[in-house]
Amino acid sequence: MKTFYFPIILASLLIISACSQEEGASSIDDITAQSWADIEAESEGTEVRLYMWGGDEGINQYIDEWLQPQLEDEYGVELERIPMETEEILQKLQTEQQAGKQEGTIDIIWLNGENFKTAKDNDLLAGSFVDVLPNFNEYYQTDDPAFSTDFGTDVNGMEAPWGKVQFVFHYDSEKVEQPPSSFAELKQWILENPGEFTYPNAEDFTGNAFLRHLLYEQTEQPSDIYSEPFEADEVNEKAEGMWTYLNEIEHDLWRSGDHYPNSLTELDRLYGEGEVSMTMGYNEARAEKLIDEGTFPDSTKSFVMEPGSIGNTHFLSIPFNSTNKEGALTAINYMLSPEAQLSKLKQDYWGENTPISYEKLPDSMREEFEKVERGDSVLDQQELEESFLPESEADYVEWIEDQWFDEIVQK
Repeated sequence: MKTFYFPIILASLLIISACSQEEGASSIDDITAQSWADIEAESEGTEVRLYMWGGDEGINQYIDEWLQPQLEDEYGVELERIPMETEEILQKLQTEQQAGKQEGTIDIIWLNGENFKTAKDNDLLAGSFVDVLPNFNEYYQTDDPAFSTDFGTDVNGMEAPWGKVQFVFHYDSEKVEQPPSSFAELKQWILENPGEFTYPNAEDFTGNAFLRHLLYEQTEQPSDIYSEPFEADEVNEKAEGMWTYLNEIEHDLWRSGDHYPNSLTELDRLYGEGEVSMTMGYNEARAEKLIDEGTFPDSTKSFVMEPGSIGNTHFLSIPFNSTNKEGALTAINYMLSPEAQLSKLKQDYWGENTPISYEKLPDSMREEFEKVERGDSVLDQQELEESFLPESEADYVEWIEDQWFDEIVQK
């Protein structure tokens, strides 16, 4: 009897085990094969954990005070925001991947650029999902190159566009009568106003972007950088003028260049306290909230310089071991909705520009977007569009981090 039933029992256990493994996998392909109504139904009553950088209070308030209640009311989805640096999020996912942990604690990640490349290259993401999002298909130009590549890396539908920003400089108009229009003019202003300008170090996202602008300026045209694959030898040659420029202004920077701010937050504090006369950053409208809070002076204005202003799209993605992919899809779809994007555009919380297509909106909703007052410190939309420059490949970011330390800090 035992010898007769043993193979049957063993076979049954193997079948049960295989079924359990398949059920535990929760592949994004299986989930997105369902109808959207079924996906939303599965997400009702669940918790979605959004891991994201938490260094901006206005952004945090948008999530906590506007988005969370809306998702709860509309879909019965409880959104929990967990603040964490993006690099730490990816390290957490890599650790879980190496440990074979298929049930993670992260459902949505906010990322772009080199972080997306790292996540994609290391198989930390669930896979392609954007094409099934109703709001993406209805209100976005789905074939926009800004959505299909991220710092030169093919997106392949693995992240959804949440917002777009452009890099601008902010200045105190009571201290700076006429802001510089080029890096040559900026250099002259720094020499004439020692100690009133600095930039974050190259490991900071904003500081690295400042340096990428300067790298673009060294070429005949910026596309010599952003449209070309990264080649260290070629970039080294193009960057010689950049290192010369930075070394020539260093002595006249804040604290004579002995210390570079470790973050944009530190640079903003120096600006708000009047120690420097300029700051900078992505999001052309970010100063408005800081002015209202009294962190920045009322006289704050913004400007861009030649050769232009680097802009990018930032995205939302789902990690490989999310245990609530249905909830993540529902939340992301709502975060792309006209209602959520309109609220994000207003200065009440965030004031960030939107990747949504105005021409695809209903007339009444388009009017709502068009009448939003972004604030006196925000440049005219036409000027921003005319100055727009795409991001370069993510490899440039890491290269600048390493080379800046060798060329500037150690010299």
